[in-house]
Amino acid sequence: MPVKIKRPSSKATALQYLVLRLFVALLVAAAAVSAQQKSLSPEKRLEIEKAVLSFMSANSVPGIGAAVVFDGEPVWSAGFGMADLEDSAPATSATLFRLGSLSKPITATAILQLWERGKLDLDAPVQKYCPAFPQKEWPITSRELLGHLGGIRHYNADGKGDIPEDSARHFASMEESLRIFAADPLVAKPGTGFHYSTYGYTLLGCVLEAAASQKYVDYVRENIFKAAGMAQTQADDFFAVIPHRTRWYHKDKSGIVRNAGVLDSSYKIPGGGLISSADDMARFEAAILAGKVLKRTTRDVMWTVLEPTEGKPSRYALGWFIAEKFGLRTAGHTGGQQGTDTTFLTAPERRAGVVVLANMDDVNTSLLADEILQIVLDLKDKTR
Repeated sequence: MPVKIKRPSSKATALQYLVLRLFVALLVAAAAVSAQQKSLSPEKRLEIEKAVLSFMSANSVPGIGAAVVFDGEPVWSAGFGMADLEDSAPATSATLFRLGSLSKPITATAILQLWERGKLDLDAPVQKYCPAFPQKEWPITSRELLGHLGGIRHYNADGKGDIPEDSARHFASMEESLRIFAADPLVAKPGTGFHYSTYGYTLLGCVLEAAASQKYVDYVRENIFKAAGMAQTQADDFFAVIPHRTRWYHKDKSGIVRNAGVLDSSYKIPGGGLISSADDMARFEAAILAGKVLKRTTRDVMWTVLEPTEGKPSRYALGWFIAEKFGLRTAGHTGGQQGTDTTFLTAPERRAGVVVLANMDDVNTSLLADEILQIVLDLKDKTR
């Protein structure tokens, strides 16, 4: 809305009027410069769109939601292709995709927030908060679980003891979900080696609920999503009618695109059971970069890589992969499950980030996210 200034009725205030007009003009000019700085040029937008469309064509991806954070704020987002091939519903930046393991950084942020508020001890045995999980040969801490050093197993290669790949079985609580793996032996002594585990994050969900005295979904909605402006993000309830949720796709060995298998992810919400949009995940990145949900010092703890005492070094911090790309330190995560492949990536030094969400599994969206980040930050001539 334009600023209107009433012209003075006396000559005595004429100079004040001119000064005020000049001040308002300077404010408008400054706002215009600021807006220009926090947007992408048409050339960059076009280059990003070409990269997305090329990726979709090469991988037969039905639909993608993508977004960019620049100068600490979301500056661009768009949907490409179809969210539903059968009904010809287009994908938009507000389309809801399965996050897969992008749920883990959200859970980690919630856990670190509780630690920051003095409600959770990262180094206490998990049974302090989750007595439903049985004692093991060695104690396990929340810090170790966040960094996949807790020795909790991941999915079994043969599928035995896990939820079938095509299953609509619904789990009503974290405690019920624990029964899948709680009785199994640890795969390693906690702290000694990196063993990626989505089940470890289910255990963290149990820890969070006790520390917060709230259900996991309620806590993250009120303390993470609301603070970051993520109005659409929620649990991927298989049986609920959720507006703007995409359909899920898979490409078979012959290259034909088909509907993906059934998945009720209620047994792994903290580690792989949330849905969100490109817009919301860009808001999450911006909130992390701006310190809206965690203090900078707490974020530094979250982004500190945990080194195992044995075996190969890790590049995983507390819920986030930390890497060096294009000469920059990055923090982010990838995700994949039936009908989805997702990536988000931040370059904190440049206050930038990228989100790519696809409604087809096994397409490696991290390659597209890398390319978009290079475009945004003018890094295309640099190697990883």
